[in-house]
Amino acid sequence: MHAKREFKDRLYGEFARIGKAVASPHRLEILDVLAQSERTVESIAAETGLSIANASRHLQQLRQAQLVLARREGLFVHYRLAGEEVVSLIVALRETAEQHLAEVDRVVADFFGERDGFEPVTPDELALRMSNGEVVVLDVRPPQEYEAGHIDGARSMPVADISARLADLPVGNEYVAYCRGPYCVYADEAVALLRANGRTAHRLTDGFPEWSLAGRPVCRT
Repeated sequence: MHAKREFKDRLYGEFARIGKAVASPHRLEILDVLAQSERTVESIAAETGLSIANASRHLQQLRQAQLVLARREGLFVHYRLAGEEVVSLIVALRETAEQHLAEVDRVVADFFGERDGFEPVTPDELALRMSNGEVVVLDVRPPQEYEAGHIDGARSMPVADISARLADLPVGNEYVAYCRGPYCVYADEAVALLRANGRTAHRLTDGFPEWSLAGRPVCRT
């Protein structure tokens, strides 16, 4: 009995290391950013609003739990997720919170307001419409994230570039924009901008990590 108890304590102690590593809003956001592409400490700090020193400390804790890996290139250290299962962990945490914490809906509604006006498209619907050639898919994330991986057939169209590239987006087409995930603002901004300029546009309900995790066609360079 003592051996069994010791085994369980050690085993669940190891599981708890993962829980401890993700028990921080900042570290969860960092994992979400790294789900898009490899990043330097400086880039992560800029994206998350943390100081470089704080970002580095959070990354070290994630690295100790073996959720992220690092490589050095010259003067810079680049971080990436340790595997697809880390993306699954992030998605599972988010979906559990959505199901059990009513405050999630309130927080989202306070920021986004009514999003249904953008006529969201599910991944299943998008896959069907892509196979029929009915839509143009726009990846509105930063270029480095598109280059790291994107929905197969999607065009890179960072939201900051849309106004200057409207001539590349004919009015007669139908567009679906996607970004990092269901709470990323880029897709909403892109759809609003496209619609304001006479285009038919919708947002994808999920982002690239969820699309990839489901085993749908992706392109990685």
